[in-house]
Parts: sequence; C-alpha cells; structure tokens
Amino acid sequence: MKIAYFLIAVFLTSVTHAQEIQIRGKVKDPNGLELPGVNVIVKNTTNGAVTDFNGDYSLSNVAVGSVIVFSYVGFSVQEITVKQEAVINIVMEEDSQSLEQVVVIGYGTQTKKEITGAVSIIGSETIEELNIVRVEQALQGQVAGVNITSESGAPGSNSTIAIRGISTNGDSRPLILVDGNVIEDLSVINPNDIESINVLKDATAGIYGVRAANGVILITTKTGRKNQELKFEFDSYTGFQETTRKIPVLNATEYGAIVNEAFAAGGNTPPFSNLSNLGEGTDWQDEIFRTAVISNVNFNASGGGENSTYSAGTSYLTQDGIVGRNEANFNRFTGRINYNLEFLKNFKLSTSAIYTKTNRKALSENALGSVLFNALNMAPNLTVRDGNGDFTLAEGLGNEVINPVAQIANNFNTTRVNKISGVIGLSYNFLKNFKAESRFQFNYSEVSEKRFSPEVFYGSGKVFNVDRSSVTEDEDIFRDFTWDNFITYDKTFLEDHNMKILLGMSVFKTTGNFTSLTGFDIPDNSFFNANISQASDVVDNFVNGGDTFDARLLSYFSRLQYDFKGKYLLSAVIRRDGSTKFGPENKFGYFPSASLGWVISDESFLENNTWLDFLKLRASYGIIGNDRIADFRFISTLDGEGTYVINDELVFGEAIGALSNPEIKWEKQKTLDVGLDTRFWKNKIDITFDYFKKRTEDLLVVSPVSGILGASAPGSEPPVINAGIVENQGFEFRISYNDKLSDNFRFDISYNFTTLQNEVIFVDSQNGFIPGGSFGVGQDFPARMEVGKPIGYFYGLQTNGIFQNQAEVDAHATQPNAAPGDLRYVDVNEDGQINSDDRTDIGDPIPDVTMGINIGFNYKNFDFSSYAFASLGNDIVRNYERDQPLTNRRNGFLDRWTGEGTTNTFPRVNTGANSNTLFSSFYVEDGSYLRIQNIQFGYTFTDEVMDAIGVDKLRIYTSINNLYTFTEYKGFDPSASSGEPIGGGIDQGFYPVPRTYLLGVNLKF
Repeated sequence: MKIAYFLIAVFLTSVTHAQEIQIRGKVKDPNGLELPGVNVIVKNTTNGAVTDFNGDYSLSNVAVGSVIVFSYVGFSVQEITVKQEAVINIVMEEDSQSLEQVVVIGYGTQTKKEITGAVSIIGSETIEELNIVRVEQALQGQVAGVNITSESGAPGSNSTIAIRGISTNGDSRPLILVDGNVIEDLSVINPNDIESINVLKDATAGIYGVRAANGVILITTKTGRKNQELKFEFDSYTGFQETTRKIPVLNATEYGAIVNEAFAAGGNTPPFSNLSNLGEGTDWQDEIFRTAVISNVNFNASGGGENSTYSAGTSYLTQDGIVGRNEANFNRFTGRINYNLEFLKNFKLSTSAIYTKTNRKALSENALGSVLFNALNMAPNLTVRDGNGDFTLAEGLGNEVINPVAQIANNFNTTRVNKISGVIGLSYNFLKNFKAESRFQFNYSEVSEKRFSPEVFYGSGKVFNVDRSSVTEDEDIFRDFTWDNFITYDKTFLEDHNMKILLGMSVFKTTGNFTSLTGFDIPDNSFFNANISQASDVVDNFVNGGDTFDARLLSYFSRLQYDFKGKYLLSAVIRRDGSTKFGPENKFGYFPSASLGWVISDESFLENNTWLDFLKLRASYGIIGNDRIADFRFISTLDGEGTYVINDELVFGEAIGALSNPEIKWEKQKTLDVGLDTRFWKNKIDITFDYFKKRTEDLLVVSPVSGILGASAPGSEPPVINAGIVENQGFEFRISYNDKLSDNFRFDISYNFTTLQNEVIFVDSQNGFIPGGSFGVGQDFPARMEVGKPIGYFYGLQTNGIFQNQAEVDAHATQPNAAPGDLRYVDVNEDGQINSDDRTDIGDPIPDVTMGINIGFNYKNFDFSSYAFASLGNDIVRNYERDQPLTNRRNGFLDRWTGEGTTNTFPRVNTGANSNTLFSSFYVEDGSYLRIQNIQFGYTFTDEVMDAIGVDKLRIYTSINNLYTFTEYKGFDPSASSGEPIGGGIDQGFYPVPRTYLLGVNLKF
C-alpha cells in the first residue's frame, strides 16, 4: 500500500511539472503603445517580472490554471488565468477611477484622493465613443450639474453651457482653458485632440479669479511619452444625417377646409370653392429637409526621447445641413502640436499650438421669418414653383411668411475664421522644495463675414423683399494674451505634514478691431460679383465709432494646500482681481475661498473592513467675482448716432452712446458645496454626492429706464447697474459600477442626476422686474426676471378651458371680443376685467432635474456603449405659428372647437377679432424629454490579424447619434434654446439636432 501511495505521488508530481509552462507576451496601453515597467507576477507567489522598454515580458515555471496579475500606475489591475497558451498579450485599461490618478486643477495638479472640491473628469475614451463634432457634446449626460442646450442643430452652431444653473442674466459662460490657454469658442477645437476634460464646479474654481464665476472647464490635449518611438493614429468616420422629426401640419385639403371655416366665421367669403381639387398639396418640410453628409478625418503622431515628448495632429471635418445641404455647410481644419523638453537639469520647456480654419454657411434660424418658420406657415396649396418655373410667391400670407425654398436659394451668408492659439511655458525646480513657472498664452483670430442680399421679390408687402442689392463685408480681428507667473513651495514636515504654497500673478489683455462696409447695386445681381470693390454707395457701418475694444485684468493670487497623513485636507485661496470694466473706485476686488476634506476610510476604526474601499467628506465655500459686461460702461463714450440741425439742414454725427454708471462694481458669487465620495467592493461601485448653493449678489444688469433719458436713441441703451440677487441650489448624485466578470467580459454602467432650484431674490428696477424675450408680433415681453420666481420665467395669461356657449361668456369676467369657442382666461386679480393685469406665472424654462445614464460592455473583441440624457420639468413656448388668415396650421386644429361640448382645449378658427393669439398658457408646453444620445458597436481585430498587417490596433465601428427623443413637446426639438437667461426657451422654429449614422475606423501603428 505504501508503495502505491508513493507511485501516485510521483505520478502527480510529474503531471504537475508537465503542466508548468513558460509564458511570454507584450503589454500595451489602449492606444497601442508599448508599456515598459509593468509588474507581471504569478498571484500568491514570488514568481514575477517587469516589462522591458518594448513592453515585453517572460515568465518561467508557470502552472496551468494559475493567475497572472498585471499592474501599472494609472491603469486597472488585470488578472489572467493561464490555460495552455504560451503567449499572453495584454492591453492595459486606463483607470479613470484610480485614487492616484493625477487631475489638473488651477495652476497645478492633485491626485483624486487629495481633491477637496467638486471636480468631474471625462477621459479621451468617452470622447472617442461619442464621435462628437463639438466638445460641449461630450459633457451632456456625462457630468452631473452641467447642462448643455443647443442653440441650433445647424452645422457649426454654438451650444450654451450652464454649470449648476443660471447665475446671472448677463454672460453666463464658464471659463474654458485648453492646455492652460483661454479659449472662448469651442468650435475651433478638434475633439480627437483631447486627452481629458476636467470640470471645476464649486468655489475651488476661484483660483482662476474673475473669469471663473460660472465654473471652469480644463481641457488637456494629447501628448507623447518619454522613451517612446514614433507612433501614429488614424481615425476617420463618415455618415449621413437626417431630421428626427417633422411637425404635423395640415395638408392642402385639410387646410382648405379650416380656412373656409375661419373665413365663414369671420363673415367673409370662403376662398376655396372646391376642396376636392386640393389633394395633399405641398409638404414644405419635405421640400427643405434633406439627408446630409458628414465626415471627419483625424491623424496624430506622438513619441518621445529621454528628455522630451512630442505630439502633432491634423484633422478635417465637413458637415452639410439637414436644411439647405451644402448651402448650410460647416468645415473645419485643425493643426495641433505639443512639445515638451527638459533641456537642462531642473529646467522644463512646455509648448503647444493649435491652428484652426473654419468656413460656415448659415441660414436664418429660430426667428420670425426664418426658414423653418416659413416651412411651417407656408400654404400647402401652393407649389414650390409656378408654371413658368419661377419660385411661387407667398401672397396673402402676412408680411413675414415667404417661400422657404426660394429663401434658401437667395441666401448668401458665409463666415470664415482663421485662429491660432499657443502656450509657451518654463518651469524651474530649485532649492529642493521650490518650483517657479512662467506661462505665456495667446490667441489671434481673424473673422471674415460676407452677407449678400440680391434683389428679390417674395410677394406683395414682404419685409424680406430687396429692391436694391447689397453686400456687407466684415473683417474682425481679435487678440488676447495671458501671462501667468507663479512659484510653488512643496514640503513634508515631520513625515506626516504635507504643505504646498502657491504665490502668483496674472496679466490678461484682449483687444479687437472691427471693420464693416456695406455696398449697393451689385453688378448682374450676382453673388460672384458681390464685393465691395464692385459696389456703389459704400457705407462705413462704424462711422460713429465702436470699432475697437480693449479690456484688461491684473490679478494676484495665493493658495495653501495642506494635509496630515493624506487624511485631513485643507485648501485655501485668496485672489485680488483688477478689471478695466469698472471705474477707479471699484476696479479691484478681493475674492477668498476655502475647502476641507476628511478621508474617513483611512481612520483606524475602518481599516479592517472588507467592503469599503474609500470614503471622503469634503466641503467648500468661497466668493468669486464676475466682470462680464461691455467695456467702458462706467463712463460716457461718443459712439451713438446724433442728428443735428445746422443751417436748417439735418446733419448726422456722433452722440453719447450707452448711458454710463460710474458706480458699477463687481458681481459676486458666493458658493457653498458639501460632498461625499465613496467606493465599495474593490472599487467596483463608485458613488459621489454633492449639495450646492450659489448666491450671486450685485448682479450686473441692464435695467429699463425712463424714455426721457434717451436710452432708446440710435446707438444708446440703458446703463449697467448692480441690481439683483439670484440663487441656485440643488443636489448632484452619481453612481457607477464596473467589473470584469470574466476574462472575456467587462461591464460598466453609470447614472447621474442633478436637481436645481433657481430663484430671484432681489431686483432693483423701477417696476420691480426686468423683461425679455419676444412672442408674436407687437406683444409684450413674455419672460421676466422677478423676485420669488426663476430667472426668465414665462409671464402671460392663464387659460381655463374654452367658452362653450354665450351664457359662459356672459357669466365670466369681461374678456374683449370673447365668443363661444374662444380661450377663457383666468381673472387673476378678480377685478372683473381680463387685461394685462391678469398676467401671471405660466411656465419655467429651467429644468428641475437633469440626468444621464451610460452603459457599456466589452466581450472579447466586441465593444458596445450607449448614452442617454434626460431633462425634466422645463417648459417651452410654442412661437412658430404666424396667425394670419391664409397661413398653414398645426394638425391640432383638426380637433378645434366646432360647437358646444366638442372640445375644451383647442379654440375655434376665425378671421375676426379675438384674443386667442395673446400670449397665454395655451402656447406653453412641457419641454421634458429623454434622449438616447449615442449607441455604438465596435470590433477590434485580433492580435494575430494586427501582427500580420503590422499595426498596433485596428477597430471598426458603427454608431447612431441622437437615436430617439421621448417627449410630449410638439416642436422640432425640446433640447434647443436660444441660451438667453431671460427669453430662452421660446421656440420660433428651432433647427433640430440631427440624427446621425456613422461608420468609422480607428487605426494605430
């Protein structure tokens, strides 16, 4: 028996040795670059290795079934079970969740663990998955507290970024820096160049001073790595776009019936004697909406030597419009270069430059008489062209409605931008603990715009008729520079006390020159001859001045960062900003902020837990200044238009422009944030929670004044005053889960939401409010900034159903011209009269809640991702209907009131006088929506295939952007807005964000 046991033991030992094999392989990063220095070890043993310069490793005596662990700073740990393969190649995954990840903050960096402010991070992998055209699109649904609204879906259009609500009724844009350089227009940035985006949302943004009052977005572009051979990346996609929606309107037969009914009700002869001849008619939306092409090509090269890194890239994007196709095209060429060099011991040079050239053709959008407005209101019984082949005239449809196809054909509006931005910096480490840095950043851009108006006749009395051709050429030059100088002291005392002190100063200057000339009588009425040199009667549009600007900032700042054992954290900032926007008495302001953090999970009472990986409590409070108003509003300038009588003749000259106010001073934003960061179960679950409160005081507003002051004169306007307080508060919550469920399957999901309550606390104006926006023709302002209400809330009449009979009309408060079938308005002040005094709060353009959800998985070589965004609780004003007897209407009029009891929601049709067109809640709709923003499916070819063709990575993918929007809003797009704090959310025919189908390739070699 003993011999049998001995033989069995020998057999098992020989089998075990037989299953020990040698493993070798290569380790790369997600970009296909070899990673040297990766730790490779057989789990629970001392058998390990480190990858060499080429990312190669080799392990001997590895038992089949054992687990190999790959680890590297900044990347997720990977564990691979050994089977029978001798070669195991690994692509490390960047760990954006790592507590040791270095995050860019103001004038420096911190690890995630050390951060005491509210900071959100987006990596390059997210941007690549979204295939965005503009950088702002990467933030929507990805970052809690950041809401992006598209001003239009047209190619090259801007987006409005609001971080934690609208804090001012002026310029509410956040500060945007690319590699430390201020960039105002994100359309000039190629998203493929971006390595990461960091968003500073609380008082810790105060280190950047006056321009950071609305938050800060820090963009870092890609660069190379030291000791890396030259590597290339090629990314390209192409596809097509289409509209996501058409607004249902009446066809020709329905239109004829409704028009006849309205004319008859108004005591007029119906214009259509035979409805059977009308048929379906012309669908004007079909005539203007088109399938449009989009394509992008991006090429990047990077590498590095022992003391240097470099990266360079170019890209070209072209996008046609779903309205107008190549008549509404946007194209962008970008070139970028980064170079860093340690040229002497402790000396480092950092440089980057971006050149952008854009060309844009634009159509009239979101306005009375814009293309989409006309497509909705144009009569369907009319054809695009008449029997002679000429564009059909829109006779009898009101002064603003014209043939939209003719409008596109006669549109000549082009803008060309050439811009170069650059940063050059020097840093020097000395005396062990000191580091001095100097950075010079600049922007120079030339903007050329040409607008040609040919002689054209759209119909009798049309406001868009042109009797005399003209061309306007604008040549604008913008320059700015920022020069930062700062010194940092970084030292650890008594092993556990870590302190970093920053002292610095910053100088900013921005100037501009405007040239605008208009010439008339263009030869042959042709765009090809539309040049000032060929025009007559050339007019200088800046003859009264206003053709230059010059603004400057001078700032001093200091920051103290301290931590004890990395467990108790403190950051304190004081900044002194001086701005030329204010007079001598108010030029400078002091703005302090502080933040605290406590890493609770490092406490001894939690050190033995098995489920909690990280728990940090943080809080911040600070004051940040804002000076975003026009230049020289504290003094009077002669840039207005004056008319004088000299020798009994009218002479046109200069006059005082905008009314001055020497007392204006800094707008101040007081920001509180309390947050909690936590992770569970080996960092698989990550939760962040924040409560925030922002109170903006001494709001800089342009307040209405009495007409006798001359503020309505040409070139003038009311003065800027400090006259308001606005408060935003809410909660942010984000939770994510990511896990590698097997060797072949990884899954991740994240969800975030933000609640927001906006309230105006104080308004110092003559009538207690500030109006804004527009509705219809000649009506009162539909939006207001008023105490106790959200900024920009809608102010109009409240409806209460439809009058069903004359008895109801007689029993109601006196309502002018009211008859059965008309809207019934609420007598809010109960004075027995319906008039403008009965206007009240009928809607809020600010969402109560925004949320995003992101899902993704990788299975073997396949990958899938999906992103969605929701906005809940906001209202939109429907203002794309021109109420004229012969204009078309929405198909909702098929459910109009036609007699007692037929409906209590949609009024009768009538050409006679009535009050149904007054601004009321009838025109306010729920703008809530849920949008599936992106779905992408990709395949990365196997290592064998890539080795055979000599590349590091080859991936193909297909994606759909803006797949579907769930909403009850009847307009084109609930996500669009003009972006105005007072008057936003009023839809005059928003250009919808298109649905885009893409096919692309990622190649790295």
